[in-house]
Amino acid sequence: MLWALYVTLCMLLPCIVHGGKVLVFPMEGSHWVNMKVLIEELHSRGHEITVVRSTDSWYVKENSQLYTSLTVNFPSGFDEKLLSDYISNLLEIQRQGKSAWTRFSLEIENTQKGIEINRKCSEMIQGLMEDEIKMKFIRDSKFDLILTDPVIPTGVIIAHYLGVPLVYNVRWATLGEAHLSFAPSPLSYIPMTGTMFSDKMSFFERVINVLVYAMGYIQVSYCVSPYQSLIEKYLGPDNDYFSIFLKADLWLMRVDFVFEFPRPTMPNVVYMGGFQCKPAKPLPPHLEDFVQSSGEHGVIIMSLGTLIGSLPHDLSEEIAAAFAKLPQKVIWRYTGDKPSTLGNNTLLVEWMPQNDLLGHPKTKVFVAHGGTNGVQEAMYHGVPILGLPLIFDQPDNLFRIEERQAGKIIDIFTMNRDIFYESLQEVLHEPSYRNNMQRLSRLHRDHAMNPLNNAIFWIEFVMRHKGAAHLRTESYKMPWYSYHSVDVIFFLGGVCFLTLICLVALFQSLYKTCFTRVKRKMN
Repeated sequence: MLWALYVTLCMLLPCIVHGGKVLVFPMEGSHWVNMKVLIEELHSRGHEITVVRSTDSWYVKENSQLYTSLTVNFPSGFDEKLLSDYISNLLEIQRQGKSAWTRFSLEIENTQKGIEINRKCSEMIQGLMEDEIKMKFIRDSKFDLILTDPVIPTGVIIAHYLGVPLVYNVRWATLGEAHLSFAPSPLSYIPMTGTMFSDKMSFFERVINVLVYAMGYIQVSYCVSPYQSLIEKYLGPDNDYFSIFLKADLWLMRVDFVFEFPRPTMPNVVYMGGFQCKPAKPLPPHLEDFVQSSGEHGVIIMSLGTLIGSLPHDLSEEIAAAFAKLPQKVIWRYTGDKPSTLGNNTLLVEWMPQNDLLGHPKTKVFVAHGGTNGVQEAMYHGVPILGLPLIFDQPDNLFRIEERQAGKIIDIFTMNRDIFYESLQEVLHEPSYRNNMQRLSRLHRDHAMNPLNNAIFWIEFVMRHKGAAHLRTESYKMPWYSYHSVDVIFFLGGVCFLTLICLVALFQSLYKTCFTRVKRKMN
C-alpha cells in the first residue's frame, strides 16, 4: 500500500500548480467575451482572479464563481446607451453615401466620441486612485500580474503605479491597432485601419496610407490627452502615456498570420488568434429540430455581433425579403421590430450559440458584420462569409477574408433585396468560397500548441519570472527622431555636405594656383 501511495503521489506531482493572483481590467462587449475565456482557464488552473468593473458595466457581472469583483463607483464611459447612440450615429452618417465628406464626418464623430469616452474613463481612474480603501486592498493583495484589455488604459496606469508585471489581451488599444503602436510598421506595405488596402499597394494607395496614418496620429493624441495630468500626478512628470503603454511585458495578440497580412513583429508578442474557438457542442433541441428541418438545403446563420442587435427598418425589410426567397432555413440574431417581409424559413432569436451553429454540418454560409471573434470562429469551422461591414475594424477584417477568396463583401447601405439575394446565391453555390475557407481552417488549426494553452503558458511565464523585460525592446524610450535615425541622417548628410564644400574649395584653390603659375610662365 505504501508503494502504491508513493506511485500515486509521483503521478500527481506534475499536476500541482502554484496559484498566482491576477488583477484583471477588462473591456465591455465582445472584448469581455474573449477576456472571460482567459479568466475561465486561469481559474481552472488554480489562479485567484480579481476583476475591476465600473458602475455602468453591462457585461461584467458583479457576482461570479470565476472571480472576485471590485466595483469602482464611477462610470467608465462605455455604458450601453452611450455606445448604442454612438453606433447609431455612425450608421446614419454612412447612409449618406460614400464621399470624402462622409469619411470626414465619420472621423469627426470618432474623435469627438473618443475624447468624451476617454475623459470619463480618466475620471474613473482618478476616482479609483483616490479611493483609499480600494487602493489599500489592491496593494495589500500583492498581485503577481495585471491582465488588461488596453482599449481603456486603467490597467496600464495601475500596473505602472504598483510596479506589477503587465500583460495585454489585445487587438485594439487606445492608440489604435496594436501592431502599429509597438512593432516596426513600414507604411509602404502595412495598410492602415480603415483603408481596406492589402500589403500590395499602388503609389497613390501608399500616399493615402501615409495621410491616414498622420490623421490617426493626431486623433490619438487628442483622445489620450485627458490621461497626461493623471500620469504626471501618480507616475511622475517624466512619464507620458505613449511610453508607459509600450512598457508592457507581454502582448497576447488576438490574430494570427492566417488572417493578418505578413508584417514585422516583436519577441514579446504571443499570437493567439482563435483562442476562443472550440469544437461545436450539441444544439438546444428546438434549434436542432429547426436545423434538421432544412433537409439537403442546409442553414444560413446571421449575426451582427454583440453591439448591433437590429438595423434601420428599411434595411431589415430588404434582408428579410431576400431570405424569404431561399430554400435554406435561416437563423437570424435580431432584437428589433419583426420585419413584415419575414418568411416562414427564417427564425429570429435574441441570442444564438454562434460557435455551435458554425460547427454544425448543415451550416452553409455565415452572414456577418466582420467582428474579430465571428470571423475567427467562421475560419475555425470553415464556413464562408457574406460580409456586411458596418463600423470600426469590420471592413478591414472582411477585406482580409475577401482577399483570400473565402467570402464576399457587399455594401449594406446601398444594397437592396436583389443584390443581397444574388450575393447569397454566389457564396452558397460557388464552391471556391467554401474550399478556400476550409483551407484557411486547416492552416488556422495546425498549431504546435493550442492558442489558449499557449496564451496561458506565457501568462504564467510572466508570473514565474516577475515580468519579461528580456523580451521587451527599449525603443519606447527613444525620441521619434532617434527611432527613425533622423538625427543620424542629418549628421551624415552634414558631414557629406562639409566634405563636399572642402573638396570644392580645395579644387578651386588648386585651380587658381595652377592658373597663376601658367599665367606667370606665359608672361
